[in-house]
Amino acid sequence: MIRTLSPSAVAPRRGRTRLALALCLIGGFGGNALAAETVRYLALVDGGKQAGQQVVTRADDGTTTVDFVFKDNGRGPELKETYTLAEDGTYRSYKVTGLETFGAKVDESFRRDGDKAVWKSTSDSGEMQVQGTGLYSPLGGTPAGYSVALQALAKRKDGSLPLLPNGSLSLRKLDEAEVSRDGRSQKVELYAVNGAGFSPDFVWATSGAQPRLFASIYPGFLQLIEDGWQGNAAALEARQKAAEGKLLVDLRKQLGMPLRGSSLIRNVRVFDSEHARLGEATDVVIADGKIVSIGKAADQGKYDRVIDGAGRSLLPGLFDMHGHVSRWDGGLNIAAGVTTVRDMGNDNASLQQIIGEIRDGALMSPNVVPAGFIEGESNYSARNGFVIKNLDEAKKAVDWYAAHGYPQIKIYNSFPKDALRDTVAYAHGKGLRVSGHVPAFMRAQDVADQGFDEIQHINQLMLNFFVDDKTDTRTLQRFYLVADKTAALDLDSKPVQDFIAMLAKKQIAIDPTLATFEFLHQRNGELWPGFAEVAEHLPPDVQRARRAAELDIPDDATAARYRQSYDKLVEFVGRAYQAGVPLLAGTDEVPGFTLQHELALYVRAGLTPAQALQVATWNAAKVARVLDDRGSIAPGKRADLLLVDGDPTRNIGDIRKIALVVQGDTGYYPSEIYKALGVRAFAEPAKISH
Repeated sequence: MIRTLSPSAVAPRRGRTRLALALCLIGGFGGNALAAETVRYLALVDGGKQAGQQVVTRADDGTTTVDFVFKDNGRGPELKETYTLAEDGTYRSYKVTGLETFGAKVDESFRRDGDKAVWKSTSDSGEMQVQGTGLYSPLGGTPAGYSVALQALAKRKDGSLPLLPNGSLSLRKLDEAEVSRDGRSQKVELYAVNGAGFSPDFVWATSGAQPRLFASIYPGFLQLIEDGWQGNAAALEARQKAAEGKLLVDLRKQLGMPLRGSSLIRNVRVFDSEHARLGEATDVVIADGKIVSIGKAADQGKYDRVIDGAGRSLLPGLFDMHGHVSRWDGGLNIAAGVTTVRDMGNDNASLQQIIGEIRDGALMSPNVVPAGFIEGESNYSARNGFVIKNLDEAKKAVDWYAAHGYPQIKIYNSFPKDALRDTVAYAHGKGLRVSGHVPAFMRAQDVADQGFDEIQHINQLMLNFFVDDKTDTRTLQRFYLVADKTAALDLDSKPVQDFIAMLAKKQIAIDPTLATFEFLHQRNGELWPGFAEVAEHLPPDVQRARRAAELDIPDDATAARYRQSYDKLVEFVGRAYQAGVPLLAGTDEVPGFTLQHELALYVRAGLTPAQALQVATWNAAKVARVLDDRGSIAPGKRADLLLVDGDPTRNIGDIRKIALVVQGDTGYYPSEIYKALGVRAFAEPAKISH
């Protein structure tokens, strides 16, 4: 329906998600009277800082225009939209132009004449015969879509709104509240909008027969709200979080299977993650969330249940070492076997709430290992974690993270370089690891020299060869330079070889997020490569949404160069691994599917499938400082396990075919999770007898 923009697209996390997918914001206006009218919305981050606006104007003839801009973390969309509506509240005509978050051009149109609907965007086009109501779902739309959808849904007696070219929307009312300003008040209602992407969207709407968007809130990140009413945003966010929490508790109850007492997992081949090899068939006993023993069990009758392994592979739960956790990520992660996520930057209060909900058993989610986010104050700042101005403030941020049990901090783009060395030393003195982006006007070599233990993202590594002390990598240059120049970089040259050798000698880990950076070469109309091998399993709207490019790739020659550059990025990671540089598997994109694609890219880079699995289990647990608790299958460790059809140590694609996930004392069938998300399953569920 509406192309929603996840926080990840503009916050530290680069990719689309929940989160799935989408990359634009949310919300909008489709006025409720025929008179000319203008409504302005503010996009607020970091507790009230304005980062954008949407101005919606409807003329006397009913034509609506929308001017929308949102800028945070040095990027964001700029869009202009024009539309007219039919009697049923859906688009009669529609046009949007502008720029995507990372600079790709937006040029999309739709029209409907009678039963004929025709559309064209930079990534697809088509026409179809439509009888009755159908709301066009823009790929590049502004936050105007929700109001249009709300009003069109209000006209539908069956509560369902067909979408074009496919899908349908429905609403579920969750809450209502009274908001006030300047002596005036009005009632607003919270709805879950279902049918677009992998999880619901949430919108606050005005009440009455002609509802429209009042506010759209991503808790902890963004508040889009009608101008003048922003004093109500915090209270609405709190109510929304509570309402979402009730849905999430119900979801965990629906999909989770309690595994109280003891369970025998019979006839499985156990992956030895320490040595990267798959063993012969055996049995594994778990009880009360822990692994008890590994070896042939004689008496099956003494266990509370028997799980038939049927000769499948049994692996430790996977780690995603670069996530930005939300409460709705759990389904995609758990279904993909991801039982631990390292959070690499988040709103601190929101993350603490999520960790508490996981601990209390209220949330279906991987367990979280947090990294404390520290950014410097600038016009390009990402507004997460702590945003600091000087060394004293940086030390206070480190103190807070140390006191709250964070094992590491993450430095970001605008961090003041004159405070970097002392901050790194101070964090090390507190026992914390230090990782991050390379701050502006510095190179990866510089942060390595100043004590970084780890560097995030392949582009941050490769910029080492393309920037000087005047290059501002807080801008989109940090993507376009790498796409443009890496193709001509000689990986056998002395600077590259010396850099890799330095990383290996100092054991500085790299978190390349290769799968995320497939956007460097993706052209309009091409499916994002992270979904290419699973496309037939995905909902049509998800597939369509991920055929839009993010970078501006104007011609075939540029496309060829950008693809050659990406191939070099993959090759660099393989060379670094072979040289002994610690490699970590992270995503920074759609949960679950992206980690599986990341591992496939490591195999393409030259790792064996078994080595790639080792990276996502043993190596990850070691770096995350939880190896004594998980990361391998051994007595006494957490029962974080996945039962996989086939042998992923020989064919990394088999990692998608998961028949059962065990997370502590709870079991999940990925097939059931995927069904709830509109995804066709990859494997039949394992048989459990009691």
